Amino acid sequence: MRLIQTLKNIWKIEDLRIRLLITIGFVMIYRLGSFIVLPGVDASALTELKAQTSGGILGLLDMFSGGAFSNASIFALGIMPYISASIVMQLLGIAIPHFQKMQREGESGRRKINQYTRFLTVAILLLQGPSYLINLSNQLMHAGSALPPGFLYTATTTIILAGGSMFVMWLGERITDKGVGNGISFIILVGIIARFPRAVIQEFISRLSGSGNGGLIMFILEILLLLLVIAFAVMLVQGTRKVPVQYAKRVVGNKQYGGVRQYIPLKVNAANVMPIIFAQAIMFIPITLANFSKSENIGAFVGSLMDHTGFWYNFIFALLIIAFTYFYTAITVQPNQMAEEMKRNNGFIPGIKPGKRTAEYLDDIMSRITLPGSIFLAMVAIMPAFAKIFGISNEFSAFFGGTSLLILVGVTLDTLQQIESHLLMRHYDGLLKSGRIKGRSGNVAAY
Repeated sequence: MRLIQTLKNIWKIEDLRIRLLITIGFVMIYRLGSFIVLPGVDASALTELKAQTSGGILGLLDMFSGGAFSNASIFALGIMPYISASIVMQLLGIAIPHFQKMQREGESGRRKINQYTRFLTVAILLLQGPSYLINLSNQLMHAGSALPPGFLYTATTTIILAGGSMFVMWLGERITDKGVGNGISFIILVGIIARFPRAVIQEFISRLSGSGNGGLIMFILEILLLLLVIAFAVMLVQGTRKVPVQYAKRVVGNKQYGGVRQYIPLKVNAANVMPIIFAQAIMFIPITLANFSKSENIGAFVGSLMDHTGFWYNFIFALLIIAFTYFYTAITVQPNQMAEEMKRNNGFIPGIKPGKRTAEYLDDIMSRITLPGSIFLAMVAIMPAFAKIFGISNEFSAFFGGTSLLILVGVTLDTLQQIESHLLMRHYDGLLKSGRIKGRSGNVAAY
């Protein structure tokens, strides 16, 4: 069989074999740490915390941490503080000239930005640690348990949480350097996949036990629908609009340069999953405000937004995703910079004058392809709501769309593309007979 032969070819390549084994080893360490409970915490009293993380923004954090958040693990804060710090540094690189200059300094500038990102990550962790412990204390109190009192316990446990997240970040960097794929993205992927088998088994048992309607036939239809949604997500992740760029001929001495045509792949979904994350955070604000207010008017308004399968929640959620897709694409895709680089390298788009006209042309194309991209992204984001309407459980429905599905598809494609590159470099057949695997253009991080 072709699959068995491909696995044999992968195993024959020593460098790729070592990288895969290193990646598996680091993943096992990460999964082991996600079950090590914080000192002073009664693991049997975490039922309230697990119920709290069954949905909403806390459910998203728990999914990204592979269940470490709801397990009150030493890795409870996960990789999200580092992602938050990376996003802040990315935005600063767009808005502040000092950071723009560092981005243009090449490798030395990248090292400085990474150092700033780590410092910012530590600051975020030192703020999030006590907040997590306060929430954990409240949930344990509802379950009849409590955390050890005193400032010393809070300080030492915060240091443990911060150290755990920094260790996870270190594991991600080591996977990037020594393993396969983007390490940070791969750790998020592992956290998402870790919940998948349990969700499928629970859904299967639910359908066969009679608590769900349809029995085995309905379960099979759910799997087919999931495969269809995954195929749709693959098209969204891979979708690009290619813009032809012609490079003028230059003669230096006896050598001729240029005169070739290349293509700029403009992504249909250049914002990746960030619009969904931003929109989910905004939708969580009314629920938070409701906890501090007893007004009936606010309660009625929030009540319509607390129903994740309701029309108004999903309508507003979809509009926010479309708006944030335009916003994030506008600040990350720089047509002016792309036009300047083309002009500097004697490149031009056929029929378009270099410089300002090229920038306007690229901006116009991005505006046109961002609209369908944002609509498709919103459709993927609200698919879990439709899954719940059809009786699919909360845990299993999360894989029918949203952030988890897009990260799962995107990171998997990027990792397979890297493995295929190793195979093709050694003159072996690729993973697919029909053609090469296409990963995401540009940034391969999950966020």
